[in-house]
Amino acid sequence: MTPLKLIETDAGRYSLLLNAGDTSVDGLIEELGHEPNGYFWEGIAELLVEHEATELGGRFDYDPEGGMFCAYGTDRAALEELGALMALAEATGFEFDD
Repeated sequence: MTPLKLIETDAGRYSLLLNAGDTSVDGLIEELGHEPNGYFWEGIAELLVEHEATELGGRFDYDPEGGMFCAYGTDRAALEELGALMALAEATGFEFDD
């Protein structure tokens, strides 16, 4: 899932994290007129859930900041799946249309 990481914050509570501005696609994102911040990555996650993995809808929440993307909840499997989708999308050069 690199550059994403999944951590257990409390017993049975998990957060999927990404340090915004530290990815290999930041330059491309900026060239396209966007800022690669946590809110941008939240939009990417929402787009993936809405169009690629509708079964993940409602299984976690988001709490991004300028420098960090965060999805959190108690459903570890859902967060793992989201992380895998986001990492795969970055690795394969998926054209994000946010």
